[in-house]
Amino acid sequence: MNHKIKSSVLGLAAGVVNGLLGSGGGTILVPFMQKQLGVEQHKSHATTVAVVAPLCLVSAFFYMSNQAVDWWVLLAVSAGGVIGGIIGAKVLNKISGKWLHFLFGGLMIASGVNMLL
Repeated sequence: MNHKIKSSVLGLAAGVVNGLLGSGGGTILVPFMQKQLGVEQHKSHATTVAVVAPLCLVSAFFYMSNQAVDWWVLLAVSAGGVIGGIIGAKVLNKISGKWLHFLFGGLMIASGVNMLL
């Protein structure tokens, strides 16, 4: 399959998952970019953040129009998220690709187990 077609299909899948679940686009994007598109570990994480940001804005617009947003939680989590995002972006370049891979996989497993329990 052509690189552009793979990328478009990936974007469609990430958008559907992000809109349906409120997040999750990154869990699809990172491994797919690495395995199918050959994007290096650090670049796939950075690119995912850049892709997911507009997906979240679009989804948020629809959630807000349905009055499905808890505004106080949004403000509190966003404040922490901005600080955490800055820290995470700075730490990303200091972690080896191998450890980044294990960290990402470990967090995905922990999240899955948490959701099942």
